[in-house]
Amino acid sequence: MSDPRTTHPAEAPATTAGEDGVEAFGYQQELKRSLSFTDLLVYGLVFMVPIAPFGIFGSVFSASGGMIALVYLIGGLAMAFTAASYSQMSRAFPMAGSVYTYAGRGIAQPVGFLAGWMILLDYVLIPGLLYLIAGVAMNAIVSGIPVAVWVVAFVVLNTVVNFLGIEFTARTNKIMLIGELVVLALFVVIGLIALLSSNGNGADAFSPIYDSDTFDVSLVFGAVSIAVLSFLGFDGISTLAEENRESARSIGKSMIAALALAGTLFIVQTWIAALLVPAPATLIADGDAAGTSFYDAAEAASGHWLYIVTAVATAIAWGFANSLVAQAATSRLLFAMARDRQLPAFLRKVHPTRRVPVNATLLVAAVSLVLGLYMTTRDDYGIGTLSTLVNFGALSAFLVLHVAVVVHFVVRNGSRDWWRHLIVPVIGFAILSYVVVNANVAAQRLGFAWLGLGVLVLVYLLATGRKPVLAEETVK
Repeated sequence: MSDPRTTHPAEAPATTAGEDGVEAFGYQQELKRSLSFTDLLVYGLVFMVPIAPFGIFGSVFSASGGMIALVYLIGGLAMAFTAASYSQMSRAFPMAGSVYTYAGRGIAQPVGFLAGWMILLDYVLIPGLLYLIAGVAMNAIVSGIPVAVWVVAFVVLNTVVNFLGIEFTARTNKIMLIGELVVLALFVVIGLIALLSSNGNGADAFSPIYDSDTFDVSLVFGAVSIAVLSFLGFDGISTLAEENRESARSIGKSMIAALALAGTLFIVQTWIAALLVPAPATLIADGDAAGTSFYDAAEAASGHWLYIVTAVATAIAWGFANSLVAQAATSRLLFAMARDRQLPAFLRKVHPTRRVPVNATLLVAAVSLVLGLYMTTRDDYGIGTLSTLVNFGALSAFLVLHVAVVVHFVVRNGSRDWWRHLIVPVIGFAILSYVVVNANVAAQRLGFAWLGLGVLVLVYLLATGRKPVLAEETVK
């Protein structure tokens, strides 16, 4: 009888000389390796959504005192250091599971479990948040159809597409990305023409980057804790490591490239919108309960038709394109944790022909549906608070990631590459720590409550003899 950990030749991963696939760590290659560097780059861009600020513009603008471009600049720099650490760990451990895998193998498995548990707060909640924002956008256009109905429609559509396989998802991603970039280009061109024609709101051209009347370090970093939502997605590329058909280096390169491209687009579009949005002082003081301030800026630039175009684009980008890849990434994380006995075994089931983690995909759909429908019952939809909570989980896991880089490379393996394996992760850790400290207090409390629950689950697993036996430990 053949070893169940052995991969069939036709399914063997494409690795370059000197690189190991998942078999080197004792796992069987179950997922289908079919994604190129371009597929990974597109996946990351779609996950981050080039027009992501459309949906949370008002929340970030209000929280930052109008300095929204500065907030996105700082957020991009913070994520750049995190992407560099992801790049190093993805080459060391080319497996699904993201920070769960990197912390578990780079530090210790209990730490990996807690890191995976924290990023689950991001991955499990974010599809529901995306469906919610998309529903709000569509309701702003077709008010006769409730937000809840839109949420259900998006959940069903994405679940079907994800079930059809990662290749079909990748092809869909490319189409969605092109559409988003067309809409963004339209807004940028029309917005610039409006500003050059003196049709803006009268604010100083540099106020989106610095306003002496409202500037405060804590204020800005508190807004970064919301804006980071737009950047989350580059890390999702790492969950596709076992479906990457090229060198393991493609994972890190695609993360950095996606982050750089998206960050530039975020800064440009928010700068323009900040100079167009009507009554900016009122928006700062009262917030954006309706979630339509970006569409209002588009309308101010060229009329109601652009309001409709940007709102529809947001709905499709968040409710279909972004949530599609978010659901895929979350299912891969659940699959990886279940494979190591950290979650129920049924989550590791892979469809025999589609080669996707089918049960994990269905579970994510169910959770997203319940969360999205629950949030529609709130008057303000809780988009700002939910965004910060999602980000809190991700940033907490990123902190552990930076520690894992130092422990694995410097402490264990004696690396003397001080820049990549010590200085970069230390700087990244310091920036993210400050962002977490200045996050919404309610989100902090809920985040730490989630961490406490994770500790209890870990204690239960250890007490009942379910300490994970990593595959490499069984291979001699």
